[in-house]
Amino acid sequence: MAEPTTGQEKGPTLKEQLWDPIAGFGVTFRTMFRKVVTEQYPKEKLPTAPRFHGRHQLNRWPDGLEKCVGCELCAWACPADAIYVEGAENVDDTAVVGEDGQPVSGRFSAGERYGRVYQINYLRCILCGLCIEACPTRALTMTNEYELADDSRASLIYEKSDLLAPLLPGMEQPPHQMLLGTDDDYYRGNFQQPIPVPPLPAAPARPNRPQATPEVTA
Repeated sequence: MAEPTTGQEKGPTLKEQLWDPIAGFGVTFRTMFRKVVTEQYPKEKLPTAPRFHGRHQLNRWPDGLEKCVGCELCAWACPADAIYVEGAENVDDTAVVGEDGQPVSGRFSAGERYGRVYQINYLRCILCGLCIEACPTRALTMTNEYELADDSRASLIYEKSDLLAPLLPGMEQPPHQMLLGTDDDYYRGNFQQPIPVPPLPAAPARPNRPQATPEVTA
């Protein structure tokens, strides 16, 4: 036998029946008559924000030496365990070349050590930026490049050669000696030697223009 209903059990109020559905669709009603904006990507690429977190980059000093000292702090700070670093000692007096023809020892950075192996797994990376905050030498920064998709998992593991900044004019490919002073001078920015900058190319000679004839007055 059903229990009798009490006077406290009432149905939905008029507000709940009329106003609540309208308020729930408020966002839909507000955007319903706005003009649709479609970004024509990838044919038209819009610029990103200046502090956008994109692909990482390993920076260099003005003479071409690497700023990374292989301290592995970025790997420890990464919450996704996406960074792998192996450090090695810098050698001043010699540069040994391996079987593949690449130098395996020499001076690659301005410190005692350098990052011999540096990998970032973009299958794990969440682009949070904690690694660049942990870097003590400002060696690791993030660029505005965001097109990181690929059809191969192995291609998304970036090696050191993929992350190193390109050599600018005046830079020399490591390994080589420190050209701007001691390691303290590098880190403080007080370079004892001038930053190597190549001379500007000579401007092309302009063709001789005929001189204007002065006006003769009577």
